Amino acid sequence: MQHGVKYWYAMGFGHTVRTFSFTTPPKPGPDVPFKFGLIGDLGQTFDSNSTLSHYEANGGSAVLFVGDLSYADAYPLHDNNRWDTWARFVERSVAYQPWQWTAGNHELDYAPEIGEATPFKPFTRRYPTPFRASGSTEPLWYSVKVASAHVVVLSSYSAYGQYTPQWTWLDAELRRVDRKVTPWLVVLMHSPWYNSNGYHYMEGESMRVQFERWLVDAKVDLVLAGHVHSYERSRRFSNVAYDIINGKATPVRNLEAPMYINIGDGGNIEGIADKYVTTSFWN
Repeated sequence: MQHGVKYWYAMGFGHTVRTFSFTTPPKPGPDVPFKFGLIGDLGQTFDSNSTLSHYEANGGSAVLFVGDLSYADAYPLHDNNRWDTWARFVERSVAYQPWQWTAGNHELDYAPEIGEATPFKPFTRRYPTPFRASGSTEPLWYSVKVASAHVVVLSSYSAYGQYTPQWTWLDAELRRVDRKVTPWLVVLMHSPWYNSNGYHYMEGESMRVQFERWLVDAKVDLVLAGHVHSYERSRRFSNVAYDIINGKATPVRNLEAPMYINIGDGGNIEGIADKYVTTSFWN
């Protein structure tokens, strides 16, 4: 496929054939305008529809989705019909433009009690990602270059300890970033590293300890996460000095660190998280 070209495709057979189209993103470059939508924890409720309608009204060209799609696992026996109803709900956008997927906890669908012992199976069967193009060995972590942005997607619910496939891939991927071509470096994950809400408080801490130094050294501009069903935006700060002995465990202002934005307020059935445990200097 070529950059910036409109393509047409058809799905179905016989009298059920339907035709769709999409336009590929422009060729990556340092001054290429492009509008992303940022959505997380969408679900399929009245509020979910409001979120999607708001995105459509603002004319975005692609979505960076930070996880938790259908919430099918919230229904008895992980009702896979809910995956199908969610697909029909978002089709009005997903069929016509790229959505970059991040796996959330509601994509795990790990339920050995009903014979489902393969994590992420419904998600990965329905929503493939271009992981091989970035040298990844798994569809849950990968990168894409879109316009002026190099977008890195991480998996909060896959192994990320030292020497694991995700750790090895991210180490190499951050070295491949060319800021002369893509000056914006954006990282997506589901579970936030910083969160002052009581909901899922500090669940992302072990991943932060593993990778925050890398992101600061790479001068990542923006980290997007979901999971917490509220909106929160940070100042630039880091907590990379701590070494278990020196006691420096408090985040400090750091202009080379990313800005963190949590956008888990897409409208799912679990509702809004509105109980904050602290009013932090970072937000």
